[in-house]
Amino acid sequence: MNPVFIFLFALLLILLMTAKFRLHPFLSLVSVSILTGILAGEPLGAVEAVSTGMGRVFSHFAIIISCGSIIGLVLEKTGGTAVIAADLVRFSRKPLLGLNILGFLFAVPVMCCILAYVIFVPISREVASRLDIPPVSTATALALGTLASFNLVYPSPVIFSAAQELSADTGSLIKLGFFIAVLTSATGWLYAKKFAGNRVEGPGRPKDGEKTGSSGNSKVSVSLPSSKKSTQSEVGPEKRISGRLAAYMPVFFPLLLILLKAIYEHPVLVFFGDPNIALLTGVLLSVFSARTLGIDALRALIEKAVRRSGVVLLDLCGGGALGATLAMTGAGQALGQLFFDLNLPSIFVPFLVAASLQSVQGSRVVTMLIAPSLMIPFLPELGLPAEILILSMASGTFLVSHVNDPFFWIFGELAELEPGQVLRTYTLGGVLMGFVSFLLVCGAYVLFY
Repeated sequence: MNPVFIFLFALLLILLMTAKFRLHPFLSLVSVSILTGILAGEPLGAVEAVSTGMGRVFSHFAIIISCGSIIGLVLEKTGGTAVIAADLVRFSRKPLLGLNILGFLFAVPVMCCILAYVIFVPISREVASRLDIPPVSTATALALGTLASFNLVYPSPVIFSAAQELSADTGSLIKLGFFIAVLTSATGWLYAKKFAGNRVEGPGRPKDGEKTGSSGNSKVSVSLPSSKKSTQSEVGPEKRISGRLAAYMPVFFPLLLILLKAIYEHPVLVFFGDPNIALLTGVLLSVFSARTLGIDALRALIEKAVRRSGVVLLDLCGGGALGATLAMTGAGQALGQLFFDLNLPSIFVPFLVAASLQSVQGSRVVTMLIAPSLMIPFLPELGLPAEILILSMASGTFLVSHVNDPFFWIFGELAELEPGQVLRTYTLGGVLMGFVSFLLVCGAYVLFY
């Protein structure tokens, strides 16, 4: 069967199984992965691709997701997220914009948009609770901020490898990419503010009357408590806060380690700045700050967090299986060749090729490892500057995030949304940002080249 038809059939089947028939995503993803291999005439290859894809995802995300889940749950229980959220609300007149900027600033230094989202999502939930904002709006603002910088700003892994392969002018790429990323991120913030909360009903929205004042006004008091006693009364009797240091250290000390590793290549920093080690350090700090809860309570919290992360990891592994199987069928290359044959304007070709690869296999980094190699034979015909070619491809990595993208499942699980709801919020926001980014790249090409 034609690889393009296999790709479309696989997507349709997964959407039906997860959104309509509510089959668990892990089962639907693995089942469709095997079926995809059978349709491609490689059933044994599909089994190997499923194992390889699942193993690659698990090895990359298991520690990060588990540690992030533990840190988030412990800080939520002790009131640490309430402290950070109160500070964000107090010092930012636009909390959604503040969350968007947090994601934007940290996605590149930590070299992972998913990691930046996992670290800050407990804060986004607390902000939503305090301000009576739909939680899906705060989560979307944060997630789309991480995507904007991770997809467009050098030296993100998405941009770095392509810049090396195509010998781009790094200075021009940094300036142009950052400018486009800022405007693209602002688009994500506006989308989260105006539309995301209106596109979901149920888990992604607070219940009617929840977190509102007696007058029915949607705003609530957000003043930072001046004492430990008043803090405990504001965040609930079950939470205990031991101060700002205990609240901030588990979140920002790991980020500091990762940032230092990016700046200095000292062996000690290379070790402690590894995201897995840095997040494990954050876990130890969060456990130490929550020691007053008692050993039994801490053990119960950690077990709950690990169980929660296990559900997320299963979905991620299923997405990895599907991505590996679709890549095996050659669907990405077939879609790319199709676009070349349509005689489109040159700048459209790298954008559509990257978008097709992203849709097929789900990883933005992998997309930008494959797409430049597909473009190299056509460089003379396209006649595009390397910087424009790279940013056009990078814009395509926003499209289309769906069931084979690990971020799709992490966003949905941590924002407590069904797959259909994630498609209407995170995915649609990414599509909008991708087209805005591409239009900005086209504008830059017309004005500066």
